Amino acid sequence: MMRHRLDEQGWSYGDVARRGEIPRSTVHHLATSERLVRMPQPATLEGLARGLNLPLDAVRRAAAESCGIYLYADGASETAPDPEVATLIASLQQLSPADRRHVAALVESLLKRVAESG
Repeated sequence: MMRHRLDEQGWSYGDVARRGEIPRSTVHHLATSERLVRMPQPATLEGLARGLNLPLDAVRRAAAESCGIYLYADGASETAPDPEVATLIASLQQLSPADRRHVAALVESLLKRVAESG
């Protein structure tokens, strides 16, 4: 997606970096990597969306898919899903059953703490 957008608009990595206020090396890495090892930071995705003049959701989805994470959209929800929640849910599929149980225990512990403090 990113390489296509650069070619389509006639932009360089530097052009996107300046508009998005992110390092040129970051733009180059994201544009040339066939597979990302991990999701870019939210600020990087926001800068990339600005630099490419694309919706943040499209950039986030493309980055997630490049990492092997396939986000889903809950059509039943009337409000836009929180992108971090969608990424976390999709990422859980890559964990072993034992690791998913650890994540579930952590979430339960955090929710209990919130309930007790509220």
